[in-house]
Order: sequence, then C-alpha cells, then structure tokens
Amino acid sequence: MATGYHRIIMKIVLTGSLFFLGSSSVHAGVLVQCPGDADGSATWTGAEVQPAHTKCMHLGAGDGFVTMADGKLQYVFGFSDLTGIAANTPTGTAEILEAGTTAAGFPAPLIVLDEGDEFYLTLTNIGMSMRPDLFDPHTVHFHGFPQAASIFDGVPDASISINMGSSLTYYFKLNNPGTYMYHCHVEAAEHMQMGMLGSLYVRAAQNGTVFNYNGKDFNKFAYNDGDGSTGYDLEYPIQIGSFDSAFHDANLAVQPLPFATMFDNYSMLNGRGYPDTVNPNPLPPPAENGGKLSQIESTLITASPGESVLLRISNLNVTRMNTLATLGIPMRVIGKDAKQLRGPDGKNLYYKTNSITVGGGESYDVILDIPAGASGKTYFLYTTQLHYLSNDAEQFGGMMTEIRIN
Repeated sequence: MATGYHRIIMKIVLTGSLFFLGSSSVHAGVLVQCPGDADGSATWTGAEVQPAHTKCMHLGAGDGFVTMADGKLQYVFGFSDLTGIAANTPTGTAEILEAGTTAAGFPAPLIVLDEGDEFYLTLTNIGMSMRPDLFDPHTVHFHGFPQAASIFDGVPDASISINMGSSLTYYFKLNNPGTYMYHCHVEAAEHMQMGMLGSLYVRAAQNGTVFNYNGKDFNKFAYNDGDGSTGYDLEYPIQIGSFDSAFHDANLAVQPLPFATMFDNYSMLNGRGYPDTVNPNPLPPPAENGGKLSQIESTLITASPGESVLLRISNLNVTRMNTLATLGIPMRVIGKDAKQLRGPDGKNLYYKTNSITVGGGESYDVILDIPAGASGKTYFLYTTQLHYLSNDAEQFGGMMTEIRIN
C-alpha cells in the first residue's frame, strides 16, 4: 500500500508532473498529455492517430530577451512553443529544457482553434535562467473562456499553479467562436508587464458553408451569423501591448520593482514598435537568447482591392487603455469580447467607425472592407494617442502599422 506521502504525489501526477531527482517513486520528467500521442510531442506522427476535433500544444514558461524598435535590449518573462519535441524519450526532458531556456517570446505563441475542438494545452515551467533567485510558478489563464473549470482557469487562488520543473495539461472544450487572449495569472501585474501575454482565437463552425452578403460569397466567418454578415477573406491577430523599460531593467538587475510608478514608454503591436511592425519576417534573435527567436509575429496587413479583412484586436495592457484608428478605410465593428454584436431580436448591431478604444482584457472583431479602387495604396492602423507613437525617446514609431493594398 502506498504511504500517505506517495498518495499525495500520485494525485499530483494525474494532472501534471513533478521533478524529484534521484527518486523512482514519482514520474521524473516532463509529462505531456495528448490523446493518441505516444511520444509526448503533442503531435501525431507515424502510426499515431489524431482523434477527431482534437488539438494539442506544449508551451514552456521562462525568460529571455527581445529587442525594441530603437535597439534597446529588453528582459522579459514569456512563453515558448515546445510542440513537436518528444518528451517520452531518454533525452526528452533535457531537450525540452534546453529548447525552453531563454526562449521566451513576445507576444506568446499564437493559438488558433476551431469551434468544437477539444484542446489539450501542456505548460512546462522551465524556470528563469537569468534570475536563479526566482522560483515563480506560472499558469495559463484563457481570458474570457466561458465554461472554464476552476482547476484549469489559471487563477492561483482557485486552481493549480505550476512550479519550476513541473508540467500541467489544461483541457478546454471550445463551444464559442471569437477573439480571446491568454496570459499568466500568477503575480499578474508583474508577469503580464514582463510579457506573458498571447493572442488566441476560435474560428466559427459555420466556416466552409457559403453565404452571400452584399453581393459577395464568403466561406469564412468570425461568428455563426447565419447570414454571412461576418464573412471575411483574410484575418490578422493584433495584440496591443506596452512595456515600462525601467520595470524590466529593475527585474533583470534584481532590484525592487516600481509598481507604484509603472509607466510604459514602449508601445507595440504584436510585440513590436514601428517600423519593426511592418517587417514580415521574425526579428533577428538577440545574442542573449542563444539564437532563439523571440519576436515572430509581424503586424503588416496586406490585401487586395475588394477583399474583406478581419482584424482580431486584443489588449492585455497592465497600465493603460489604447485607441486604434484607421485612415481611409472605416472599421466595421462586428464583435466585442468574443460576442457577436447582435440584439436579442436577431438584429445586427454592427457599426462603422474610424477608431476603437480598447481596455485591458478587452477584444474587438472589426472588418476592413478594402475599396475597389485602392490598388497600390498604403493605409495606416495607428494609435490616436500621439505620445504613444514613439519608441521611448525616438519619435515616429510605437503603436502603428501599415495596410498595404496589392
């Protein structure tokens, strides 16, 4: 019979894994739980069979560096994508720890799901290589998820936090399309300011069915509208964010953190300030990352005349609300906080505007209908708060990107 100590450990292994070096009584290594996946890679290869409507992903939580548009190196906490690295091999744990060390990305890896999916998300806490004095636990909070089980909600007061060297697999059943986001909810003001933020969206089950709206056929939709009114041709996630460089520098220098005076001086879209926002490629990795990419997401929007472009805009700012505007192309706002703008009587409540103001934790779905005569033109998506159009002291940067029409 198991002792009381071993009974406790066995219960923990059911939901995650703990490292107890030198002990054979518990699972030693990273535990990735994914139906049909035998090698712990969160993927299906060879004879492995992917169950229908099932997706898996493996994230690492740790630290690293990113480069601001004015060249400043910025220390961050963040998530990395470890999907595809087999955990169930003699060297699997070592390979995962190596891949996740100084690999924090900003923003966090994009998560794209389909309505009806069952999603298994494993989080492994790699630890802070630049701050060996820190033993911070981490979680994934699926912000806005309407049916979250408490244990998988990521709020440490009511659910599990993952300690350094541990893994936990979250389970989500996706019943509602829309634009969401995710972040670490442990010491949220610090971990979110440090960069543990990511975009997440769920595509509608209506996709694949053709609806004609305003004389145009669509087979991709933001919501299950039944009339084609949320149809689009292209989609782009846009995550609003900003950093207080003094806060990040103090964290790296192991100094008291200036929570009371937090003031962001780098404003970004998808983890970059202009002109880096329009670079279609991942930014060169800082040497301090050991060659690992940390800024993958571009914010360059390209389209053709007559196309409808869905922008999935989210804001996880700790310190401020932000306004985004377009010049020359109105925004057609069709959804907010993963809810279609439709009244109880079934009437569409969409509206057109040139700007939206997005608070922390909010999301908007807006469609840009590209004019037929826009060929060769460039438009801008930017903040109207002009003091945020800068990369710290460097002007003509910050929260801005381009919409280029082919």
